[in-house]
Order: sequence, then structure tokens, then C-alpha cells
Amino acid sequence: MKNLAIARRYAKALLLIGKEDGQAETYRQELGGMAHLIENEPALFEALTNPLYDFAGRRKVLQTVIAKLDLSKVMISFLMLLFDKGRISFLSNINDFYQKLVDELKGIARANLISATELSSEAIEKIQTSLSKKTGKDIVLEVEQDPGLIGGIVTRIGDLVLDGSIKTQLLNMRETLKRGEGV
Repeated sequence: MKNLAIARRYAKALLLIGKEDGQAETYRQELGGMAHLIENEPALFEALTNPLYDFAGRRKVLQTVIAKLDLSKVMISFLMLLFDKGRISFLSNINDFYQKLVDELKGIARANLISATELSSEAIEKIQTSLSKKTGKDIVLEVEQDPGLIGGIVTRIGDLVLDGSIKTQLLNMRETLKRGEGV
């Protein structure tokens, strides 16, 4: 829990800088790229975070990686600060928070849409438009299929879950019948 609070604080600090200099989107891409690199290269993560390696050597590894990437001065400073403060292992969490903060700044909400069958692009567009009207935000939909739903769709936007699946309706009906209530 403490780690998430720390990650949120660093993400907010970077967002303040991004708002101030108008580079929030640039930092989003750079931070996302670096977090992705470290997440997908366990040896790099180990080389940067393992205290069995000396501090100067680990710092040199980070500087070498950064030198090969085309990063802004602010991002370079941010990554070095994270390393120097012993927070580079939180990069993935910081990135997650930062992505959400930039979405909020831009009025974007990310939603998951799970359907039992493949939906047409028109149906997805209608759902996206409807969710945009409901939330007042631009919706970015991630669409998945789950035949276990039997039919219908389930949509998640943050903590809000809109469940219109046949599976859930059947489960609800079963519970109602168990309690002896009329359907």
C-alpha cells in the first residue's frame, strides 16, 4: 500500500511538470516505453534493482540504457531521480498512475467491453458513443470475448461495472428462485 502511495506521488509530480511545460503526452510515451522495457527485460530490472550489485554500476547501466533512447531532459532527470532515491523498482506502478492521470487531464476514460460473441464495429461504436454520453468523457474501449457469458456484454469503466450478460441474469434468477420469490 505504501509503495502505491509513493508511486502516485511521483506520477503526480511528473504530471505537474508536464502540465507546466505542455509535455504531459510526451512524458506519457517516454515513461510508458521505459516501463515497458524494464517490465519485459527481467535481466535489466535485476541489473537496476539488485542491491548485490554496487550502486555506481547499477547507475551506469541506467545511464547507458537512457543514452540509447531518445528521451527528453525532464524524463532523463526523472529516471535518474527515481534511481538515486531507490524508487526505480516502482517504475511500473508510477507509469500506471501517470497514464491514468494524463487520461483524466485529457478527459479520456478507458473501458473494458467483454462480449460473449464477436461484435460488429458498428455495435462497438454505438456502445462507445453511449458510454461517452453517460460519462461525459471520450471512451477508449478494450474489447474482449468470453463465451462463458453465454450472451450479452459486460462493461467496466474504472470501478463502475455494467453487467448485461445472460450468465449474470441466470445467476440472479437462480438466487431469486432459491429465496422463493417470484420472478
